[in-house]
Amino acid sequence: MGLFSRGRTDGSEPLDLPYDPGSAEGLAARWTRWGAGIGPMHSPFTDPTGEDAALDQPADVWFLAGTFGGSADRAVTVPAGRPIFLPAVNMWDFPAYGPLEDLPRSYGSAELDDEPVEPIWISTPVPFLVAGARLNLVTKSRKPVPTVVAGWWVHMPPPLPGPHLLHVTGGDGHGFTLDLTFRLTVTEDS
Repeated sequence: MGLFSRGRTDGSEPLDLPYDPGSAEGLAARWTRWGAGIGPMHSPFTDPTGEDAALDQPADVWFLAGTFGGSADRAVTVPAGRPIFLPAVNMWDFPAYGPLEDLPRSYGSAELDDEPVEPIWISTPVPFLVAGARLNLVTKSRKPVPTVVAGWWVHMPPPLPGPHLLHVTGGDGHGFTLDLTFRLTVTEDS
């Protein structure tokens, strides 16, 4: 683990969650913590190639990161047997004292190997604490801060070993858009 990092490689959570960790809300909260737990030097949000995608991944799921707008084309190696979880579009709020307002014009779509994967709307109405890495790109703070997140999320079962192309798009309906391409290589050995 490098400078500016607070992530955990053992899959444990640093603070209790108000959600079951395997539920949709729990995964969204864990993804937010994962993103905040990695400092700006190797942030998966700003990684142009995918080389930082494996940092601090939990043992039970593989998180992928979007960008702060625009497009990205990343090559990522994923261990076999891991479901994949990422936002097509999302937003977070902190310090939060209640749920985010709905984003009625927002949208998301995904395709794995040209087959549609239906994103689901996930919102965390109960704030959860995020203690990030120094200068992280989520809360910008190491101090625990109550956070909520909402958006269109892609939750896929584990892809079969081999190469895959994941294409994810999303937007808020007000000009913010994402266009993400992940060239996945799912390895036999985990």
